Amino acid sequence: MTKTLLLASTALLFSAVTAFAGDDPQVAQTPVPTGPTGQAPLADAAQRGVLVFTPDFFLAQRPNTALDMVNRVPGFDLDDGSGARGFEGAVGNVLINNARPASKNDAGSSVLSRTPARQVERIELIRGGAPGIDMQGFSVVVNVILKKEASRQSILTWNTTQFEGSGQDLYGGSYQFTARDGDRSWGVTLSDGISMSDSNGPGRLIRRDAAGNLLRDEQTDTDGYGGGNSIRGTYAGPVAGGKVDLTARYRVNDWQSYNISRSATSLRQSTDAEDSDGGEFGVTWERPLNDRFKLETRLMHEFGSWDGVSTYNVLNNGVDQPEQVFDYSGESSETILRALIRHERSPKVTLETGGEIAYNMRQTDQAFTEGGVPIPLPSASVKVEETRGEAFSKGTWRLHPDLTLEGGLRLEASTITQSGDANQEKSFFFAKPRFMATWTPMPNNQLRFRFERELGQLDFSDFAASADLNDENVFGGNVDLEPEQRWISELTYERRFWGEGIVSVGYRHDEIIDAIDRIPLDDGLSAIGNIGDGTLDRLSLNVVVPLDKAGVKGARFTFRNDWNRTRVTDPTTGEERPISNVRATQANVGIEQDIARWKLQWGVNWLPYLGQPSYSPDQVFKWRGTGYYEMFAEYKPTPTLAIRAQLNLWDDFTQRRTVFADRDTRAVAFVEEGTQDPRTFVSLRVRKTF
Repeated sequence: MTKTLLLASTALLFSAVTAFAGDDPQVAQTPVPTGPTGQAPLADAAQRGVLVFTPDFFLAQRPNTALDMVNRVPGFDLDDGSGARGFEGAVGNVLINNARPASKNDAGSSVLSRTPARQVERIELIRGGAPGIDMQGFSVVVNVILKKEASRQSILTWNTTQFEGSGQDLYGGSYQFTARDGDRSWGVTLSDGISMSDSNGPGRLIRRDAAGNLLRDEQTDTDGYGGGNSIRGTYAGPVAGGKVDLTARYRVNDWQSYNISRSATSLRQSTDAEDSDGGEFGVTWERPLNDRFKLETRLMHEFGSWDGVSTYNVLNNGVDQPEQVFDYSGESSETILRALIRHERSPKVTLETGGEIAYNMRQTDQAFTEGGVPIPLPSASVKVEETRGEAFSKGTWRLHPDLTLEGGLRLEASTITQSGDANQEKSFFFAKPRFMATWTPMPNNQLRFRFERELGQLDFSDFAASADLNDENVFGGNVDLEPEQRWISELTYERRFWGEGIVSVGYRHDEIIDAIDRIPLDDGLSAIGNIGDGTLDRLSLNVVVPLDKAGVKGARFTFRNDWNRTRVTDPTTGEERPISNVRATQANVGIEQDIARWKLQWGVNWLPYLGQPSYSPDQVFKWRGTGYYEMFAEYKPTPTLAIRAQLNLWDDFTQRRTVFADRDTRAVAFVEEGTQDPRTFVSLRVRKTF
């Protein structure tokens, strides 16, 4: 019934648009702030769902880049996208001059970080949609409008992360050059990046059998770190009566980690090491066909390869046990061609129609040995290929300055082919309707409603075998994996006050079809698979309270959290349980302050509780962390120099693993509890603009 209503609502929207929209072509309109430029404006005078922030609003923060400005837009959380297949729904919630970056992997935050703050003309916070704006499934996006000027700018950044104790200290940096001349811009970015885990450190591991008898008591130590080098080039400018946007990138990365457990009689050690490389390029070309129609085309290609090995060694009472080795290598690629025509039917209505074709490939080769003896794995060497086509149509209708409606329908057909150790082919067809309404009944109050069918992205690595040797787990691959489907209903109320103040409350309900979790396989193995239908209920709260009225000038109190409740039927026990790897709660409480006379910003974020469970046919694993603190201070002595220091610490990280003797009786074989004292670390960043 709900699906019928959704399809009917979408059809009604389009028919109403056609009947009542009018025939005047839309003229590009610059939003008009209705409040002081140094405070949060109330709204665009023409459409209440759009808030406008001019550079004056950010003066106290002394921003160096456009990213600094966007991070301070009240009520906006930057999202770089899921990286899912295709373009629709995979990109983030940042637009630059009404458009997204040429590549879905050139994240909005990356583009903003290489855009000087002085080039920003204004930032539009678009809530619920606006004519000419492709929301790409987001309820809220920012649109950063840049000035047309001639300029040259370089940004040089140096950063380091220093760990207490024996943690691996890391160093990195980047150089970014950007040039603009009217409608043309070009640039290059050289980066030496770092990657790490914030839960590494010394600890203790205790294993007991079902009767409570001690089986292991070990001191542990873990660490994981890596980095990568990359180069990216960009160009944008007029071509053939339109505008072209080009980007290309190549990168190499490495990662290594270890886990050591010691007792009086044994030494266990696991290691992981991986090298990878890859690249991408993207081309976007936009061209007006006439006053009402605009053509947009995109071509994107991404490729990558990797090679890694995991080992597990045990020395028990001075005797070496057979070494376990898991070797893996592979390559992947994705190519997307997308085109659409945008019809600005009137100042109130925008219609879009287009299509997208894509090809995805992932080739994986893996081998597992114990003491040099090969052990067969299901789906150890697999090549997965997907060809996909999608046709879509959507429309945005500003029915009234206070009310905006958006509706659309995407039709997707795909074929997934597996070859190698498993040969299989499956074809799918899905209709994905969407409807959203945004109502601003009075200034500073807004209600947003979304009803949509989403199709989850398959992780092609789940088709092949994998291993977690530290926990003595080897997993099989699953050639029968199918996409997870969700019918989503979401309602959000937002209230703004005192300039930067905001209270946002949202409720979301998902009806999940073919939920993805872990399923049992033969020979005592398990794999990622579809376990049936489930539900998600989420309550979201986001609060920002300026503290000027409390006598703390330039300060803000922040609180945000998602409370999640999920339900699914366990494929092994037949009982209802939560879905794996969904956090029930993760509150973030913070306070920040701008002290203009000191050219300083500081803040503290506190995460009182973190944790999530995961369920397997043979075990249940849960981790929990409490008292996570992040404290920072940033000093900007000049408009072109910023020095930032950040301290991260938490002292309570626990893991509990319950392993069952068999899948029928679920009798407990042993319970393993690990406590860890994550290393405190300090991050320093120096950024110079010239």
